[in-house]
Amino acid sequence: MNESRQTLDKYVLKTGTLTVGIVCKDGIVLAADNRVTYANEGGGIIYISRTHEKVHKINDRIIATTAGTASDSRRTLKLISAEIKLKELKDKKKITMKEVASLMSNILFQNIRAPSMIPSISHFLIAGYDENGETSLYDTSPDGYLQKIDTYQATGAPFESLGILDVEYDKLITLERGIEFAKKVFNATSGRQPGVGDGFDIYTITPGKIEKVFSKKIKTEFVEKE
Repeated sequence: MNESRQTLDKYVLKTGTLTVGIVCKDGIVLAADNRVTYANEGGGIIYISRTHEKVHKINDRIIATTAGTASDSRRTLKLISAEIKLKELKDKKKITMKEVASLMSNILFQNIRAPSMIPSISHFLIAGYDENGETSLYDTSPDGYLQKIDTYQATGAPFESLGILDVEYDKLITLERGIEFAKKVFNATSGRQPGVGDGFDIYTITPGKIEKVFSKKIKTEFVEKE
């Protein structure tokens, strides 16, 4: 056993990531952490990247967060982007958020059911706006389940996060408060979930505009087992 593995085994580690979507009265807040991990056979975590962005552009009007297997997530995002372009060329009109979410749901449904030694596991929060300016947030689960979110959602390692959201969410929350709310959720979760951390990015979606409004690096310290 090499020194790096011996060092790793001294720590209490578990897997996880965190992405959050918050529906506000004047738009949507979408956020994700920056840590990419790999779970080893012993149940510990190997840290692959501490600077990975998990909020990705699908097109000029739509972005998505990723949770799950990184390679599957990237492949699915490339596929959905291509499908959107083909559909818009065929229909000669801009695709709607509802249609994008439905396409993503169908792709995930087929992916996880395709025969493979390694199941395709990808979870997305999709947010954007339609040509009429209406914003929306969708949750597409690895099994293809699709849900429109009217309040909030968290994926990856949502347990601590959903507790905070359940207690403090307000349907009349503004984008400004939603950004601060997202910061609070990530700061709380990164201290409890070793797979979540190293920073996070926050985006806002408003009619006609998607903007990255916050990005922060966070130093995470691990406690040695006694």
